[in-house]
Amino acid sequence: MNEVVQVKNLIYELRGYKVMLDNDLAGLYEIETKVLNQAVKRNKLRFPANFMFQLTKEEYESLISQIAISKKGRGGRRTMPYVFTEQGVAMLSSVLNSEKAIQINIQIMNTFVQMRQWAIENKDLARRVAELENYFIEHSKDYKEDMRRIYQAIDLLMDRTKPAKIGFVSGS
Repeated sequence: MNEVVQVKNLIYELRGYKVMLDNDLAGLYEIETKVLNQAVKRNKLRFPANFMFQLTKEEYESLISQIAISKKGRGGRRTMPYVFTEQGVAMLSSVLNSEKAIQINIQIMNTFVQMRQWAIENKDLARRVAELENYFIEHSKDYKEDMRRIYQAIDLLMDRTKPAKIGFVSGS
């Protein structure tokens, strides 16, 4: 049975990087997390600190509170998870040499590109909105209700510019 996987929901921001958890990647590649991490350890030179790093206890606890990660204990993790930056995910395709890994990596890379493009487009939009806000504040001090309506319209416009779906279909 095919299942739609929203890759963008598996990407988190930590230490200024957009990253993916080792267990999420292993799930996408349909391998065990320990197999993924063993392949990485055998190719350690391919994964510098800006490609992959291990979470601290504080970072892990923060993620546990934000998303559904199993807590330590029976069936849980015994070590802190590793996370992979976009470059680290790209490097995984060279150490996980399977057709599935190649297909998944292409789809993940496309998702990273789409997210970056969306951020760039919205950065420009945010700058324009800020310019409009400043203009209206400067020229419309007596029209607060009109400004409130304009801001609501702009917020609605920004919501409509978000991409509807970023993801891919993963087959069993």
